[in-house]
Amino acid sequence: MTAGRISRRALNRATLARQFLLERTDLPVDAVVERLAGLQAQTPHSWYYGLWARIAGLSALDVSAALTERRVVRLALQRSTIHLVSARDCLAWRPLLQPMIVRASLSQYRRKLEGVDLDELTALGRTLLAEQPLTFAALEKRLAERWPGHDPHALSYAVRAYLTLVQVPPRGTWGGSGPISGPIAHTTAEAWLDARVPAASPDELVLRHLAAFGPAGVKDTQVWSGLTRLREVFERLRPALVVHTDDEGVEVFDVPDAPRPDEDTPAPVRFLYDFENLHLSYAQRTRFQTPETAAARERTFTKNGVLPGTILIDGEVRGVWVLTRERGGVTLTVRPLVPWSAADAEAIEAEGAGLTAFASAGPATLVVGEPV
Repeated sequence: MTAGRISRRALNRATLARQFLLERTDLPVDAVVERLAGLQAQTPHSWYYGLWARIAGLSALDVSAALTERRVVRLALQRSTIHLVSARDCLAWRPLLQPMIVRASLSQYRRKLEGVDLDELTALGRTLLAEQPLTFAALEKRLAERWPGHDPHALSYAVRAYLTLVQVPPRGTWGGSGPISGPIAHTTAEAWLDARVPAASPDELVLRHLAAFGPAGVKDTQVWSGLTRLREVFERLRPALVVHTDDEGVEVFDVPDAPRPDEDTPAPVRFLYDFENLHLSYAQRTRFQTPETAAARERTFTKNGVLPGTILIDGEVRGVWVLTRERGGVTLTVRPLVPWSAADAEAIEAEGAGLTAFASAGPATLVVGEPV
């Protein structure tokens, strides 16, 4: 059904509502992760702060429990990057995304795999990793025994591309005194998760993206998922969707029962983490930042690719933040991208106090850095 034009600000509020960033939820961790359609999670722990921004009264140990109880897992999924997803979504989505992951993972290694029977390689990898979780270094050593003349790194990359491998705790968990990194060991999803779930269809994946990030266009869903050629899926679903036109004249689609608050709905200050999907799930990253603030934010990126978190004020990126640990406590450094009002600064201080309390039971310091 056609619903007319929708403004950038209304798109902003719609996504914030369904991402629990207008109001925190009291749903359990695994249910929230499903509603969010996963969180990008290639860092060991920064995504914890993404959940804290969305779940009322969250403890880091609640998140760790969801990992150790196998209700959520971390694995290569959307965009062939590490995501935190529910166990059910891991099993349903990976078969659909598998061809994209294979292409992305093996583009630089195919020549190094000439002469290797890939079926035999994946069968051996499955057996080794089902016996016990292994680091990739340990896996490469075992694979090299069978294919001594080939690059061990290429062999392990093929295994991780063709098999659904999950990172196992203690990697990514949180102890009583703070984050636990631990070795990066993997096993197969089949060995780790005692469940069988049918593979998702492209239609189901599109609907999940719209429910979590909509209203959104075809290119947005392609960027979020890493899949291509989804136009025909949208056309097939069109009769069941609400269709808007954004300020640029682009069609954006939505599921009928998703929240779409008034564009003047107040949006509280929120701290988003470094690889927040709100910034990575759209073809145009203007829903939450202007070109000017995007350029200012880019000036804060370090040469080794480390990104600061972002601060939303009235639903817009207007600051950045970095959390550092030292002497049993934490220091939260915030920097404006645009001038903050006194009310904004007060709200940032209050939200920052909650963030540091979540991150550490030790002493906390808030530092306001120079404007970017």
